[in-house]
Amino acid sequence: MISFDLKCAGGHVFEIWFRSSNDFEAQRQAGQIACPICEETQVAKAIMAPAVAAKGNQRRAQTGDSYMLDSPAEGQGDRIRALMTALAKAQAEALKDSQWVGDKFAEKARAIHYGEAEDAIIHGTANVEEARAMLEEGIGVAPLLVPIAPPDQTN
Repeated sequence: MISFDLKCAGGHVFEIWFRSSNDFEAQRQAGQIACPICEETQVAKAIMAPAVAAKGNQRRAQTGDSYMLDSPAEGQGDRIRALMTALAKAQAEALKDSQWVGDKFAEKARAIHYGEAEDAIIHGTANVEEARAMLEEGIGVAPLLVPIAPPDQTN
């Protein structure tokens, strides 16, 4: 897969992933690529910044499909901590009326979606395949942004 920054005739810049450069060109010529902002189909590759490796004295930690420097930019640690704290508080507030269903999340979500169980706000665990399958079925699911401990694993 390759990522291209594209620019539409309206001046909007956006990113799209393609299997190859040839795949991008075929889709562009067929008018299959549209700007997500204005739906303009006249697009071209935008100027992209090269991927520059981090200094040798900065380790990188893999996080899913991306990488993040181990330490924040100088002077940003307090700001990042404050933002993460605010995010965790907002998530906790959103979950206060939600019922923990553990690893039965997919089963319970489907039952609610198909009217086999009473409507409820739930959260729990699901693997990637289960989450994708639920999304394909039209069941609205989203990952929690801040990891939480299941109720039976807290003090």
